[in-house]
Amino acid sequence: MTTTIQLIKKEEILSIIPLLSELNQKTPKDLLEKRVLEMSEHTNYECVGMFVDGTLVGITGLWYTTRHYIGKSAEPDHVIIDDNFRGQNLGKQFFRWIDKHVKNNGCEAIELNAYLSNPKSHKFYYNEGYNIYGFHFLKVLRDDEKFY
Repeated sequence: MTTTIQLIKKEEILSIIPLLSELNQKTPKDLLEKRVLEMSEHTNYECVGMFVDGTLVGITGLWYTTRHYIGKSAEPDHVIIDDNFRGQNLGKQFFRWIDKHVKNNGCEAIELNAYLSNPKSHKFYYNEGYNIYGFHFLKVLRDDEKFY
């Protein structure tokens, strides 16, 4: 089994939609594609892919920002490992790569959000050295007030 981790080129960004759809089942596919394309245009965003024998099995977005309380940081956004590849320590390998990559880009910290409904991810992040410092709040401003 050969594992590689690399940035996904902007022109190949829609290749992440099948994996992203596993986590985000509420958002209609056309809207998801539109949002991913828009995200890929931001200069403070990168998309990372993990491949096993050439097959995309893991993804995350990386958002870069500078915050007054911690300095330059990265936020892994929607970290996904294909269900068929879980339990093989790929998540640990993915985060070792992310840690090194963002540190090489001058980051002093990594921040992330995890859904309350995903307690397995909480345990993983604790084991990777993450601590809970607060809550993530969201206010939907669309007229329908729905989260998708």
